[in-house]
Amino acid sequence: MSDALDASLRLARAQTALVKRFDASLGGLHGVSLADFTTLLRLGQAPGSRMRRVDLAEALGLTASGVTRGLAPLERIGLVTRETDARDGRVAYAALTDTGRARLTDMLATAEQIAAEIFAAPPWSKEDIGQMSALLTRLGGTGLPGHTSTP
Repeated sequence: MSDALDASLRLARAQTALVKRFDASLGGLHGVSLADFTTLLRLGQAPGSRMRRVDLAEALGLTASGVTRGLAPLERIGLVTRETDARDGRVAYAALTDTGRARLTDMLATAEQIAAEIFAAPPWSKEDIGQMSALLTRLGGTGLPGHTSTP
């Protein structure tokens, strides 16, 4: 097996383990998955806590239908609402509700705690985390808007 394939498989396994860990905590405490949290976080960071659905799909690396499927349960539980553009009825926005903003604050605290635990043992230096973030960016991974990694 090549080093590149080995590294790819290790990365895929690490991603699966991270998703399981975030899903367990976010699901148990807040009733959402990591995918749901990521969607809410992107909306929360957008101007006015809303985004065109097509832009949200792009930011999340999803198709338009994928973002629609992901938003449907969040709309049903009142965390997100659908808005139309007053000037162009064909343009649809996804927007956080007041409840969504409040719940996102709690979810963010949980996610920060999980991330801190992940990088606590064995201890990761700030430089280690920055280097990994930079390497993942080279693979096409994107982080939080406005957050840059420094190795």
